[in-house]
Amino acid sequence: MTAIRGARERARIEVTAAIKDEARKQLAGEGASKLSLRAVARELGMVSSALYRYFPSRDDLLTALIVDAYDAIGAAAEAALAGASAAGPADHIARWTAVCSAIRTWALDHPHEYALIYGSPVPGYSAPMDTVGPASRVGLALISVARDAHRADGLALPPLEGALRPEADRLTADIAPDLPPPVVVALVASWSQLFGLISFELFGQFNRVVEERDVFFAHTAARLAHEVGLRSPRVSGARS
Repeated sequence: MTAIRGARERARIEVTAAIKDEARKQLAGEGASKLSLRAVARELGMVSSALYRYFPSRDDLLTALIVDAYDAIGAAAEAALAGASAAGPADHIARWTAVCSAIRTWALDHPHEYALIYGSPVPGYSAPMDTVGPASRVGLALISVARDAHRADGLALPPLEGALRPEADRLTADIAPDLPPPVVVALVASWSQLFGLISFELFGQFNRVVEERDVFFAHTAARLAHEVGLRSPRVSGARS
């Protein structure tokens, strides 16, 4: 029974992967709004009733694709952070820009999956709570850079208007209670600007505007690091 159960589980994993792969092809060709379980089943040579045993509805399949995309871009961000952290003495701006660059690289390599999670909402679809954890991974990677810098060297606190203080306090309580509210506000703003920058490049708004996009992105990512309050590394032996 154990061997049979194991074979069935392997077969289920393989069929699930095939369904997702075909669905991603549909995303690339038709867009998320036109994703069809019947079309996926037809391309795989399955009857619709068989596919429904894996994904009972289009929304279930969309959720699986969304979770996979968030996990993939989150893993790219985390791997970049780990690599930059292992490279040598803490350079918080370098760690921040490494994460930003990894996010951009993943987006450019997976434009249709990026569009699924950061593009226009899919009509009629409401994301369940299952997507919240995976969606948080990129933000948590950026927050961890600010947190490490705050603990090690301190942060140059960004300005905070008095009218924004209640919202800043709420965001801080929800996102990073161990960071100063001005930093949390700057982190949220930088996160939105980062993805706006990537979306402009990916969806064509930079055409005939920005030519040297690698340089432009690196410059902007570093500027966002400074806006969060990250400081350049101290030079050994320099006078205070």
